[in-house]
Amino acid sequence: MRVLVTGAAGSIGRTVTLGLCDRDHEVVGLDLVPEPEGFTGTWHTVDCSDPDAVEAVFAAERLDAVVHLAGHPDEASLPASLTSHVVTTAALLDAMVAHRVTRIVYASSNHAVGRTPRRDLVSDDALPRPDTFYGVSKVAAEALLALYADRYAVDAVACRIGSFLEEPATVRALSTWLSPDDCVRMVEAALTAPAPGFAVVYGISANTRAWWDLEPGRRLGYEPLDDAEAFAVRIPDRPEDQAEAAYVGGPFALEQFFRPALGD
Repeated sequence: MRVLVTGAAGSIGRTVTLGLCDRDHEVVGLDLVPEPEGFTGTWHTVDCSDPDAVEAVFAAERLDAVVHLAGHPDEASLPASLTSHVVTTAALLDAMVAHRVTRIVYASSNHAVGRTPRRDLVSDDALPRPDTFYGVSKVAAEALLALYADRYAVDAVACRIGSFLEEPATVRALSTWLSPDDCVRMVEAALTAPAPGFAVVYGISANTRAWWDLEPGRRLGYEPLDDAEAFAVRIPDRPEDQAEAAYVGGPFALEQFFRPALGD
């Protein structure tokens, strides 16, 4: 499969790019910055929020699917967040429709449901409950994916990523951790699952203390193998652990984010 990976120079992007190549996929990289050292495939230094630039990439390449990882991974103003996560997704979806590319895997976030109070397991039937402008933008991007799945029969999988880390470092991360290897397993499953339509999966490993339901991912063939519990003895308790466990968004759901002025 020939896959366009946006945000390919980022931490998740580099992991996914190498992992897909190891699994015999051909990766076309796209990012705001030049290709990292060692990348030998086709690369486009492009801003995904520019529809004309995105269209030019699709016109130049033969693509089978898109993995959309690009975007600012933290809180910002509402306009900046919407541009980073929603405008970019719309540009990619429009180019996909124009060039008959029918599969997209999207890096959504647990912060789309971050203000959900902790309960046994949060699954794909949870209503949107964002904890930040960042979370709002992920909810809106997921809505776009659902629209294009219904209107244009695009297969779109939104992966609500937890805590992508080499290893968990906090008590919360024992529940929310996504290992690099499981991240690649998740993305490949989302790329290759037969006719998922619009689907939501939770991007975590097979954590003993998981807060999110892995069954939606398993329905698409995602079988995580790693468990954060292997690191539990190395993680000290902290005073903020209890507060971070009140909502699934952890500290994002607790911080009193100052609303930036429009345009900041």
